[in-house]
Amino acid sequence: MDEHERYLFDLNGYLAVRGALSAAVLAELNALMDERIAHDVPGDATTHRFGDVLDWGPAVRTLIDHEPMLPYLEEILGADFRLDHDYADLIRSGKGPIGTRLHGGAMPFDPGQSYTFIEGRPRSGLLVIAYNLRDVGPNDGGFGCVPGSHKANLPFPEDWRELEEDRDGLVRAVTGPAGTAIIFTEAMTHGTLPWRGTGERRTLFFKYDPAAYAWGAAFYDRDRWPDLTPRQRAILESPNARYRGRPTA
Repeated sequence: MDEHERYLFDLNGYLAVRGALSAAVLAELNALMDERIAHDVPGDATTHRFGDVLDWGPAVRTLIDHEPMLPYLEEILGADFRLDHDYADLIRSGKGPIGTRLHGGAMPFDPGQSYTFIEGRPRSGLLVIAYNLRDVGPNDGGFGCVPGSHKANLPFPEDWRELEEDRDGLVRAVTGPAGTAIIFTEAMTHGTLPWRGTGERRTLFFKYDPAAYAWGAAFYDRDRWPDLTPRQRAILESPNARYRGRPTA
C-alpha cells in the first residue's frame, strides 16, 4: 500500500485495485462459476449466493493468499491475518441475495467490524476483498457505499438505508472492469445497488480478520483440501493470538 492508497483508504474506507486478477485467472474462475450456476441456479432466478467457494477448486483456493493482495492484508490486519469466511454472489437483475439495504457502520461500535488508525496504519476488525469476475460499469449498480462512514460518530439513519431510493450523492457506486478487487472495511456502511447491467454481476468475496478475531461462528477444516500450502493453512487457522514460538500450524 503506497502513501496515496493509504490516504484514500483511511479517507473513504475502501480501495478499488484494477488488474488484481489476470485474464487467465478470470477465465478459470468464470468457468468454475459457470459450472456452479448450471448445477445450482434455476434459469429464471435473478440472484443467488454460493457458499463454500473454496470447494470449487484450486483456482479459487489460490485467492486465499493472492500475491497482489498480500501487502494490503498485511498492512491493515497484521502479518498473521486469517480468512474468516467466503462466498460468491450472482445477480442477473434487480436486488441481490441480501436485498438493497445498506448495512455496517462505525456506530454502534462492534469490535469485530471496527476501524481505527494507529501507528501510521489503518486497522480493521473485518476486511473484505470483493473480486469482480465480470465488468461493472458506472450505471450498472453493484457495490455501493457511504465513503467515510467507517469513522462516523453517529449511527447511520435507518430511513436512509434502502438503496432503491435516490440518496442524492450520499452513496457512491464503486465500479471497475473484470479483475478489479474492491478492498473495504466492514466498518464502512455499504450494500448492493440494484443491478441494471446488461450482463451478470459475478463477485467473489473473501473476508479476513486479524489473527485473534472471528466474525463467523464456524471455522475451516483445513484437512479438507490437501493441496493447501503451509501459508494457506496458516491463513485458514481458527482464531488465536499467534504468539511467538507457537507450534507450527
